[in-house]
Amino acid sequence: MAERDGWQCWVCDEPVDPDESVNDPRGPSVDSRTADRKAKVAERLAHRGCNSRKGAVKVVIAWPERLYVVEPAPLIAVAERLERKGGREMVGRCPTRKDAQEAADWLVDRFSRLVPGMLVTADIQAGGGQFLVILATGRR
Repeated sequence: MAERDGWQCWVCDEPVDPDESVNDPRGPSVDSRTADRKAKVAERLAHRGCNSRKGAVKVVIAWPERLYVVEPAPLIAVAERLERKGGREMVGRCPTRKDAQEAADWLVDRFSRLVPGMLVTADIQAGGGQFLVILATGRR
């Protein structure tokens, strides 16, 4: 599983050191992408600390501060809906096409690790003096 995930924590998207103790907060841990114990979700690699925090609070995948996105969507909820239903979902608004393209590129890359096996594409649509970033996937 760790090799499949490229030794990246699915929660924070930072590298996991395979030689770190499993008791250390930065050490490797087996986790699922949801706190719902009834959900059938494949196990993923996480840092021990990220896994522990996830049990206490709802997981939030942070958008990088370098991206200029207005009203960014909560990515875990987006991933769950796209996985369940497929289709398209608007995930944020950007003031320039360049900002939207940077966000779209980051999202496609991030979703490749967040939901392996689900092909996600990003589209940018101009409207109302802003640029909408839309994620899409086929029906599962």
